[in-house]
Formats: sequence, C-alpha cells, structure tokens
Amino acid sequence: MLKSLHAPRGMVTAPHHLASQAGLAVLRDGGNAVEAMVAMASTIAVVYPHMNAIGGDGFWLVSDPAKGVFGIDACGRSGSAATRDFYRERGCASIPSRGPLAANTVAGAISGWMTALESVGGRLPVSRLLADAAWYARNGAPVTGNQVTYTAKFQAELQDQPGFAGAYLTGGRPHAAGGLQRFPALAATLERLSTAGLDDFYRGEIGAALAAELAKLDSPVRAKDLREHRASVVRPLAVRIGAGELFNMTPPTQGLASLMILAIFDRIRGGAKVDGFEHVHGLVEATKQAFLVRNRHVCDPAAMKVDPWSFLTDAALAERAAAIDPARARPWPEPPVQGDTVWMGAADSEGRMVSYIQSVYWEFGSGVVLADTGVGWQNRGSSFLLDPASHLALEPGRKPFHTLNPALAKLADGRTMVYGNMGGDGQPQSQAAVFSRFAMFGDDLQQAVTKPRWLLGRTWGTMSVSLKVESRLDESVVAKLRAAGHDVELIEPFSDFVGHAGALVRDGAGVISGAADPRSDGTVAGW
Repeated sequence: MLKSLHAPRGMVTAPHHLASQAGLAVLRDGGNAVEAMVAMASTIAVVYPHMNAIGGDGFWLVSDPAKGVFGIDACGRSGSAATRDFYRERGCASIPSRGPLAANTVAGAISGWMTALESVGGRLPVSRLLADAAWYARNGAPVTGNQVTYTAKFQAELQDQPGFAGAYLTGGRPHAAGGLQRFPALAATLERLSTAGLDDFYRGEIGAALAAELAKLDSPVRAKDLREHRASVVRPLAVRIGAGELFNMTPPTQGLASLMILAIFDRIRGGAKVDGFEHVHGLVEATKQAFLVRNRHVCDPAAMKVDPWSFLTDAALAERAAAIDPARARPWPEPPVQGDTVWMGAADSEGRMVSYIQSVYWEFGSGVVLADTGVGWQNRGSSFLLDPASHLALEPGRKPFHTLNPALAKLADGRTMVYGNMGGDGQPQSQAAVFSRFAMFGDDLQQAVTKPRWLLGRTWGTMSVSLKVESRLDESVVAKLRAAGHDVELIEPFSDFVGHAGALVRDGAGVISGAADPRSDGTVAGW
C-alpha cells in the first residue's frame, strides 16, 4: 500500500503502470484529479487495448469539495439503424457478439471526459492531457503478458474482424510480450483531438471519419448518432449502512446491485469474522439477491418500469436479507453476465476524488479496429435482445445494460474511499469483498485488495456459473462453503477471473492511501 504523507498533492491507481504515471505527471503539472483521470483514461486505452479503448463507454463518480458527489453517464445509445428488422434482414436470430453488427452503439467514453472537464474545470490544455497516450500510440508501448494471453485465447474468433489482425497480430500470431506495439492511426486521432478538441470525436472530422467507416462496414451507427450524442451528469444511487454512505451509478449500470450486496450483508453480518464462512457465504448470498433484481429490471432507465431507488429502502433491503439462509446456499444460477473493463482512481490536493470505469465490454470489444482512425469499437450493444417483450429489447436510441459501475463511499469516520474492479459479474462482488474487508472489518487497504477473492457466475469468457474461489482462501472455509451447498470451483491463487481491483482512501487530515491489484499490471503512484 502506498500512503502519501505531509501535505499530499495527489495519488492515482490504475491496472497499468504507464496509466498511473500519466495521471501522476498531470498532477505534478498542476492538474486536478479529473484532468489526471482523462490522462489515465486516454493512456490506458493505448497500452491496455484488450481491456478498453476510446471506442468504448465510461462512467464517473466524482467527490468534489464544492459540488458534492455526482455521476457522469457516458454510455452510448444504439444506432438509429439498429432495429430488430435490421438484424433479421441480415439473417441474425440474435445480435452477433463480434464484428461490425456488434458495433451497434455510439462510443461514449470521450464524451464523459468532456463532461467531467466541463463540470469541474481544469488548468491544463487537452493537448497536455492526451500527450502520453498520443506518444505511446505513435512511438510504442510494451505489450503486456496479459494482452498476449487474451489475444491468443480469442484469436480464432477475432482475427478475421476488420482491422484486428493489423493491430494485434504479427505474422498471424499475437505480438510478443515485451515488444513494442504502435498504433499510428490512433496516434493521429489523438493528436487531432489534442488540437481540435474532444468534441471533434462526435461532431468534427474524426466523427465524420468514424461514421463513414462504420457505415461502410454495415454497422447500424450513423453520423447523426455521433452528432447527437452527449454524456449527462446524474445524481448517483446511494444507500447508508453502518460503515457510512455508499454511492454508485444509476442504470443502465449494475451499480444498484453493488449497493444492494453491501447493504444486505450489513443487515446479516452478525458476528462474522473477516474471510470466514459467515463473511463469504453472506456476501455470496447477498449477491444472489441483488442479481435477482438486476437481471429482471436494470436496463436503459427510460425503459425501466420500476424505480431503482425502491430497492434501496430499509423495507426492501430487510426483505432481501430475510430471504437469506445463514447456513445454506440458495439454488443458482441466474443468467450470467460477461464483461472486461478497467477501473481507475485519482485524488488531488484540493480534496477531489474520482472513481472511473471504462470498457469495450468483451475482450477487444467487437474486434473491429477502424482503419482510418485506429479506434477499436465496443460490442456493448450485443447485450440487447431481439425479443420485443424483454426489458433488454433492442430499439434505436436505447442505452444497453452495463456491468460497469464505479464505487465511492463517505465513511462514517470522515474518510472518503473510491474503489472498483473489472470483469462483468465479478465487479460488484470484488467491490463488496474489498470494501467489507477494509471498512467493516478493518483490514489494511492493500491487504483488502490482495487477499483471495471469489466470483459467483461467469466472466473472462468462461460459461461456468459455479462459485469460483481462489485457492488461497482458507481450506476450512472452502469446506464449509461446499457443505452449505455452494458449487465451489477452486481457481489459481492470483486469478484474472476475479478481476483487477483498486482503491484510494483520503482521511480527515488529507492523508491519502492507495492500493493496486497484484493480479494486474498496475501500480499506485503518489506525490
């Protein structure tokens, strides 16, 4: 764990060390936490491209001394041509998970960067914020072993997608770990955004180039969809528990599930000991209750038939808590959700803290890399269904369901915490593990991130819906979980299955502590 003492100027954490360094450099140059996050978000889109890209979506939670806690929804809507007939005419019984037909929503991430900067203000030009990302795209950054692993894993289904082989393969094989990878077209795009402004991605030369190539590839996203897109500032969902007040994002994200898990567990924890059976079983069973709600209701907020706040009332949470057997596992599964993402945190000397998450959904998203701009496009809209009766039914201009959810907490003792994770169903579960260990049971922050975690359901491409537990968890706890009826599957000690978590905490004296996940390629950087 890194701790900044004696008039701290700021701290950042990210799952790639070059992103952390980019954010820290902006803080050193006088930028604030939001500006540092834009630098990190742009850089990690270049150096960790299997997890995210500027052709994806993003969600922000910001704690600002003047404005309080607010959220930014930078989710792109489905294209104006994305109708059920559009897919049926192309012989699709469901929306493809890869390729141009999966690239069916606007990429919202950059609009979130714009809105965050407009909301808080800044000191540095956009050219400074994008400088590291543009440099790495132009001159190269080392390929991580993590990227090599997932390129090889999904090469068969991605190598024929437009632009993928040219970006991520050398001689028909994944780039070698440690070798430099360059993205000249993406570098030119970032350099153009540095001079023309971020809005150019939607309503300028870059936007026109994106729209033209998407149309050429038969994506249902059109130029007007890019022109009309805007991110929005939202009031985040919140719930109060014994440890303090928790905040998370509104639908279409699964932020509601993250809040419900911790709020339900807070009501049933009793005399649980950290990482004991009652702790793990309680969080897993709370997860099931939260996922029952998420899977039935969460979608584009304009299409929801229930108020998400109604599930966060004392009565609703008490009812969910009462449905949990403290000794037996509820039969499972529910339909699992897949997704791959990066979470990052930033804090500055003025007391501002940022929790941010950015994604292209599956590894490499749609697999499409647009040749003219170098932008890899997300496949978030593949989560839509062609069933008109479903709450996830595809309609033009609709927001897709999102696993993304950045977390923030105002603890009862005056500390502020930003934390998060990647990985579909695993995001709220790892958030619950990290937060409960730190804020409920008193673990050291780095210890809370490093200790063994678990995952109920599917992520990282696996179809299994078992309770996956890192083999470092105490054997006696694993035995009790199995005896209680959990379908336990042991996984490797530091597994990507449970994602890459991180956290920052600021105390009342302004001291900042940070943690990065040893499962990732990331680090904490402070000044």
